[in-house]
Amino acid sequence: MEVHECVSFILVKDDQVLLETRAKDKDSDPGAIAIPGGHMEQGECQQTTLFREMKEELKIKPSQFGYLCSLYHPTIELQLIHYYIVTSWQGDIQSLEAESVDWYSLIKVPVSTKVDSIALSEYQRLKESLKPLFNP
Repeated sequence: MEVHECVSFILVKDDQVLLETRAKDKDSDPGAIAIPGGHMEQGECQQTTLFREMKEELKIKPSQFGYLCSLYHPTIELQLIHYYIVTSWQGDIQSLEAESVDWYSLIKVPVSTKVDSIALSEYQRLKESLKPLFNP
């Protein structure tokens, strides 16, 4: 089975995380509440995908970010999602591809997929250790 690599971005602000409600016509996880992201294109590195997808989906550019983890997600295809934490960005967030985007408390995050739940748990587990990377 072919593995499709993706990059997802966990935008964090004031103990909240930005999640999208995926459009109902999407092939993967339609209507799900999810961490935004997208597929890597041929020849792209993860960071290039991060910048492209954040522009395409939210019309913003990351300014402080770091790699968190990579997890497999079996959906209509087998995805390998590379998660990034983004703590600062340029521009005003707009929902350009999703049904909607909303801020949720990190204490109770209503993500629809197990893979996003695991990534958010990993962020919670490591956030104190990661702070110096994002707030130099």
